[in-house]
Amino acid sequence: MVFCLIASFACQPKANEEKTEKPVKDIVAHSFQTAVPLYQNLLSETVDDFENYPHSLQADGSLKYLQIDEWTGGFWPGILWNMYAYTQDESWKKAALEWTHSLESNQFNTSHHDIGFMMYCSYGKAKQFEDNPGYQQILVTSAQSLVKRYSPKVGSIQSWNQRKSKGDFNTWAFPVIMDNMMNLELLFYASSVTGDSIYRHVAIQHAEQTMKNHIREDYSTFHVVNYDPESGKVLHRQTLQGFSDASTWARGQAWGIYGFTTTFRETKDPRFLEAAMGLADYFLDHPNLPDDYIPYWDFNAGEPGYFPDWEYDAKVYPKQPRDASAAAIAASALLELSGFVWEEKQKKYDQAAREMLLSLSSDQYLNTDQENPYFLLKHSTGNLPSKNEVDVPLIYADYYFLEALLRLKEMQSK
Repeated sequence: MVFCLIASFACQPKANEEKTEKPVKDIVAHSFQTAVPLYQNLLSETVDDFENYPHSLQADGSLKYLQIDEWTGGFWPGILWNMYAYTQDESWKKAALEWTHSLESNQFNTSHHDIGFMMYCSYGKAKQFEDNPGYQQILVTSAQSLVKRYSPKVGSIQSWNQRKSKGDFNTWAFPVIMDNMMNLELLFYASSVTGDSIYRHVAIQHAEQTMKNHIREDYSTFHVVNYDPESGKVLHRQTLQGFSDASTWARGQAWGIYGFTTTFRETKDPRFLEAAMGLADYFLDHPNLPDDYIPYWDFNAGEPGYFPDWEYDAKVYPKQPRDASAAAIAASALLELSGFVWEEKQKKYDQAAREMLLSLSSDQYLNTDQENPYFLLKHSTGNLPSKNEVDVPLIYADYYFLEALLRLKEMQSK
């Protein structure tokens, strides 16, 4: 595989000539070194508390926690495993083991679809470094819990339970969200270690339905597709966390790039590669992608022709917030995707991922001044329509940023 920019960011697909060229190893080392005191602080703050999982910051700057059954619990132990992977410092491994083990009961969680995030980002990481046969069974049990939410009539895994909706429909009967693509890796793993094809079958069926019903003709994406659980018919489509139902929510697009790249890796089905490339090209070629490659929270926010069905106050958000988490997710996905495509596309995806990581490792996004004492990346957006977590650090932004840096380091070593 040919890699452009093996030592520096000399070639650039966008007009960024004024950027300072940095060797890859410096970007990786600088980011992990910046992370050390922040995560030491976070460990000190959460010592002996294995019931609340760090998620973000409150408005007053205090830590915001989510509980064990919430979707982001696996990212904190996953971050600790990423720190151990880079540093080989046993103290990070010890902490990673403790926080991973705290999630064990989640293997039986069937209340939502996020068990892949929760268990594969924790136990999935742990099995790479710790020879514990119990981890495999925990992950298989987690996969068994996830497939309980699969409907053969719909051909998808139900993301949320039936709940109140917005717009013309009062209820989401069987909602499926783009984020759900991120849980399929757990299912592929379960089939690979058990020899039982049911998990793989469910993952492929789900990916096919997502490809069919979430992706628009131009490879932009809807966030939510609501199905009739009896007929499997699409009832309506929405973009709940984006600007409008017709717009493209940046993190949702990133989830799609990542999820379809993973699905292609596991299946070698060219349809999934085509989907991943189409989503990636939409992301990278969009005229509203800033020169630093860190997207606004929604690609179409505020554009003529896009109208939200929620109360949007342009005075509160005169400048659209960025979403560093979307960039971190996309960067990690693009690095892997670049290994599956021909040279022209490979260079495009590889360069774009490196540009994203270069920006994220700059003082603008990296928490070098310890603006907050706990998280590595600044300027992420969780759910702007709900006025929740706007321009804040988010635990999953840190997780995918570190994952992308480790992927970049591995590519460099090859």
